[in-house]
Amino acid sequence: MDVRTLCLAVLTKGDATGYEINKMFEEGPFAHFQNASFGSIYPALSRLLAEGLVEARIHDQDGRPGKKVYSITAAGNAVVDAALTITPEPDMFRSDFLFLVYFASRLSEERLTDLIDRRIELYRRKQDHIVEQMAAREANQCSGDPGREFVAGFGIAIYKAAADYLESNRASLLATTRGAHARAPEAAE
Repeated sequence: MDVRTLCLAVLTKGDATGYEINKMFEEGPFAHFQNASFGSIYPALSRLLAEGLVEARIHDQDGRPGKKVYSITAAGNAVVDAALTITPEPDMFRSDFLFLVYFASRLSEERLTDLIDRRIELYRRKQDHIVEQMAAREANQCSGDPGREFVAGFGIAIYKAAADYLESNRASLLATTRGAHARAPEAAE
């Protein structure tokens, strides 16, 4: 989805500043499956404002410049509703980690071990973060959105499966690359 539609979708959940919208993609519920940066959010909000899909008001702050708070209009809601009818593209998974591990036979055992260990730790932290967010929503009685809870559970399952796979297959990969490193000098002769 384009950033314009992503911003509108966030605003269906309530009024927000550009900063708050960005946070939803950095560490909020969308961080795990969508990407939008400050550099793309603010131009999108300007276009949405010009198109009448959002409205903005200035919220005064003591001792600081006022902040612009955006809210979605009826026309903006109609755009979101239309976007929800599309057939989604296949999921695209890009990973620098997997690119590096693809070339495992060229990496030292120490480098490969470090990459895998750090990735397992990252996946466990992300899994824990989602669990904590779900618990906080439940404690605050804010867990009534079934789609959000379903997506959170899906995220937990994905991160758990990825970490489990890395833990279960790390030794095999390291042993195989050890063998490749041992044969490399013979091939060079």
